[in-house]
Parts: sequence; C-alpha cells; structure tokens
Amino acid sequence: MIKWSEYLDVWGSVKRSARTTIHKDGEGTYPSDSWKKTILLAEHSPIRRIMFGWKWSGMKSWVSVHFVRHKHGIEHWVSTQRTDRTGIDRDASRQDAPVDHECLANAQALIFISRRRLCSQAAKETREAWKEVKQQVAERDPVLASVMVPECIYRGFCPEFKGCGFVDTEEYQRKLAEYRRK
Repeated sequence: MIKWSEYLDVWGSVKRSARTTIHKDGEGTYPSDSWKKTILLAEHSPIRRIMFGWKWSGMKSWVSVHFVRHKHGIEHWVSTQRTDRTGIDRDASRQDAPVDHECLANAQALIFISRRRLCSQAAKETREAWKEVKQQVAERDPVLASVMVPECIYRGFCPEFKGCGFVDTEEYQRKLAEYRRK
C-alpha cells in the first residue's frame, strides 16, 4: 500500500533542457501533451528531470527485493531488519516480513521498471505494487503514466522465452496502438 507520493511538475524545465540540446534558447511555451508524449517515447535525456517519490508501507520483504534490483535513476530507502535495531532475530524473519520501502525515481526509471514489473511474468504481488505506483503517477501526470507499459507493448513483441500469449490478443493490439498514439 502506498502511504504517500509526490510529484513536481517540471515540464517547463524539460522543454528548456531539450531546447538547449539543439542550440535553441530556453524560452518557449509550456509543452503540449503531444510534445510530452513524443519526448517520453523517444526517451531523450531531459525526461530525467521529472521526479516522482512514493513510500510503500508494510510491503513483503521479498517484493521489496524485486524493486531494489533496479538501480539506475532510482533511490531506495528500505526499513532495516537488523537484529541490533529491531530486537528481532534477523535469521528468524520470514521472507514475507513487512518492510517500509521509500523511493525517488526519474521518468526514465519509471519507464524501465514498468517494462519489467508490469509484465505478466513478474510476480503478482510485484505487479500489483507497481500498478499502484503507476496509478499515483497517472493522477499527477497522465502522459507519463501512458508510457509506463510492459515490455511487450514497449517493444511491439514479446521477448520472453515463454510468453504469456497476451501479444496474440485484440486487447494487446488496442493497448499497443494506444501506446504509440501521440
């Protein structure tokens, strides 16, 4: 369960930085949703200015471990299970022991993590936790949330050794078209 989340609308800064990279002055109008979607799909470096923070409370430790595997563009702060801090024998703790897990991630990381953690090959609990993050993002920045998709939609095919069959459905075709629409 997400206890809180935060988001800073920096799209003006993203556009200014993008203009800088092509030798244009930083002044300009606030970017349209179409421009936002284009730069997000292109994954140009200025999107890393967009930051989103959240905190999961009571997350199963093994689910938390799935997320701490991600290290580029994201920071993690997870509650300790050290015996000297908790008074509980760490070796006696179960893998489903609850932890608090706080994160701060840029848009590039949100896109990448979505590719892995929204895939049906990910553990159900992990997918559910990431869907919760995506929902929080969607409430604040629906354009960013629209590009937070599983790998098969991102690539246009399933790269897994043994896929789930989703790519053979009409729903997949609909979601793929929606993802690509600017």
